[in-house]
Amino acid sequence: MSGRDADAVSKIVETVARTAPEIRGGLAGRRRKADEENPSGETQLAADVWADELLERRLAAIDGVSQYASEERAEIVECGDSGGYSVAVDPLDGSSNLKSNNSMGTILGVYDAELPAKGRDLVAAAYVLYGPITTMVVAREGEVTEYVIESEDGELAERRAVREDLALPDDPTVYGFGGRVPDWTDRFAAYARDIETELKLRYGGAMIGDVNQVLTYGGVFAYPELESRPEGKLRLQFECNPIAYIVESAGGGSSNGGGSILDADPDGLHDRTPVYVGNAELIERLESMF
Repeated sequence: MSGRDADAVSKIVETVARTAPEIRGGLAGRRRKADEENPSGETQLAADVWADELLERRLAAIDGVSQYASEERAEIVECGDSGGYSVAVDPLDGSSNLKSNNSMGTILGVYDAELPAKGRDLVAAAYVLYGPITTMVVAREGEVTEYVIESEDGELAERRAVREDLALPDDPTVYGFGGRVPDWTDRFAAYARDIETELKLRYGGAMIGDVNQVLTYGGVFAYPELESRPEGKLRLQFECNPIAYIVESAGGGSSNGGGSILDADPDGLHDRTPVYVGNAELIERLESMF
């Protein structure tokens, strides 16, 4: 890590934890469309815009934060501390699940470099899962911890560690693959046929929920290259780098089909990438078939 204030990283993570109950509590009244599109061309919900603005106000105000970037806005917000960390967030991963009331969450990446940056520049990553209970998984300095976030009146009451030194189970159990099957490439379809004979399908349409299944039970998650979209669907800076950092810190592996996602060189802030994360041997098997 550089000489930047490491305490700022703790403040960033804590700010997201403190904001999570408010975001969760404000979802019910913000399921309508916002009549706008994000930079990836996806229709925004009112909840997407609101969560982004809330996180921008709170994270940009932290001493030690130099940049704020979000999946929901085209440009980077330059903050007061020019020598600080860069923060990238997906304010509501899986927000399309609001309509059906399924799981979603918030993804955070803290980079020790100007954005867009490589995953190797991450010094911390986290996600909050708004499931039956609200949990937060944080990876920092090679260790992964899961917390339960308990709230009172929409405010953080306690962030309590429930799993420390979290590691993927040795015996994988589940898999979840995104994209329409007819749109899969032949090489990924061959890999999928291999995996589905061994593991149980768990796929809910929100990356956080699906990855959390993998971290809990072992297995593999993928949103692969597609015939119609060889560059993949998910965003490198906001989704794939932070999730790859967490999974690799938990002893797993990540890949874009040719190597660790954390080694990918970004061309732009909203770059997309195929993503494969899970138990290391399942990722190695994928790369051997590609």
